[in-house]
Amino acid sequence: MKDMLVVVKIKEGSFEKFMGFMQSDAGTAERKKFADVTKSVVGVAPDKRTFVAKIVVHNIDALHAFLDGSNPVSKPIWDEVRESYEIYELNKV
Repeated sequence: MKDMLVVVKIKEGSFEKFMGFMQSDAGTAERKKFADVTKSVVGVAPDKRTFVAKIVVHNIDALHAFLDGSNPVSKPIWDEVRESYEIYELNKV
């Protein structure tokens, strides 16, 4: 298990569609494939164009597939709403 920080830039006006997918049964099922969703901590910028999540990841390859568009379930939504994303590994200091 690794703590990761994911920062996603959302296209203007697409936040509600993005959150609808992330909270849907399909979105939750896909997120469970790579993370413990009960330990996720999320934040959203006031302009709703940046989404930040601290997640506990158990399958890094599935995380990358979910975000990069190679996952067939998440690809359609990402193609529509995402501008970019970054993943950071968090380490205790």
